[in-house]
Amino acid sequence: MRFDSKLPEVGTTIFTVMSRRALEEGALNIGQGFPDYPIDPRLAASLVEVIGEERNQYAPMEGVVELREQIAAKLQTSYGRSFDPHTEITVTCGGTEALYDAIQAVVGPGDEAIIFDPAYDAYEPAVRLAGGRCVRIALTPPAFRFDWDQVRQALNDRTRLIIINSPQNPSCTVAGRDDLDALAALIRDSSVTLLADEVYEHVLYDGRRHASVLAHPELRERSFAVFSFGKTLHATGWRVGYCVAPPSLTRELRKVHQFNTFSIVSPLQYAIARYLAAHPDAWSGLSAFFQAKRDLLAGLLRGSGFEPVPAAGTYFQLVDYSALSNDTDTDFADRLIREAKIATIPLSPFYAAPPTMTLLRLCIAKRDATLEAAAARLCAFAAGRAR
Repeated sequence: MRFDSKLPEVGTTIFTVMSRRALEEGALNIGQGFPDYPIDPRLAASLVEVIGEERNQYAPMEGVVELREQIAAKLQTSYGRSFDPHTEITVTCGGTEALYDAIQAVVGPGDEAIIFDPAYDAYEPAVRLAGGRCVRIALTPPAFRFDWDQVRQALNDRTRLIIINSPQNPSCTVAGRDDLDALAALIRDSSVTLLADEVYEHVLYDGRRHASVLAHPELRERSFAVFSFGKTLHATGWRVGYCVAPPSLTRELRKVHQFNTFSIVSPLQYAIARYLAAHPDAWSGLSAFFQAKRDLLAGLLRGSGFEPVPAAGTYFQLVDYSALSNDTDTDFADRLIREAKIATIPLSPFYAAPPTMTLLRLCIAKRDATLEAAAARLCAFAAGRAR
């Protein structure tokens, strides 16, 4: 039987590839972004409680009301704006489902979506499955700054969507209010919709504050904003995220959501709602928590040959290995798995046309002992190459 793939060039994600290789080689995995420490025991206790209360059947398609109300309260605290939990907030299967739903809701055949490389690898396949085409604008390392003149040149009558990610994974950079102002000016007189991937909203360093589209008076009226409890509550395996958008956009998103996952695991939603009601500031210490880990790992690696690149946000840290090798990032990452028994993530798979660079992404959402062990292996590898 003949079968034509809709995504013929798409293979297995770099996250899966590197994690699989780590298992094969017995390597310490500080590449894929998941914590190796336990969640708050009070959150775990909330889950046990709600399961015991028989909250085990289908949740409402939009998400349980209690959780949407807690999300609205959190958004009010974070961004100083009220959101209707019934018409503007939808609970999804992690942030990735929210991204997919939003893209399917607004992109159609022949439409274009502007994305910025290095881009999260779920964006382009979703656009293509909707019949659209991605226009990819490369951010240049090591600063990875937006060039709004390039965006202006890329805009045309087919532009339907712009996807922006801040704090940005994998570059570890942060968009400022000036970036949002520049973007707003570019699309002010157009019908372009904005999709803001803000899953690391609470992980910014050195006193920075998150510039959310929800706090921007122009952009919030034309934006989907996507968030993740997996990141906020250190529970990536729970796969609970949410999307915030004006009622007109939310209606379109829910049309896709209801035929995609329909509803998200009930006990998890009730547990998170109960936990947030009892601990409404649970997320407030994330920046300090991860900044300490960033500084620990950077301090251990500095001067080793794996030079830390200043990280402004996310729970990742880039390192530059140019002092050790001229290998491509994918080849060098594979060498580290084999020889140093360390799994990292190269950046080139996040580009359509990657520039020459010698950067790897490390995850700092690990126990201090894990970060110390990883640094020891990397430093030993670097010292061996220097001899």
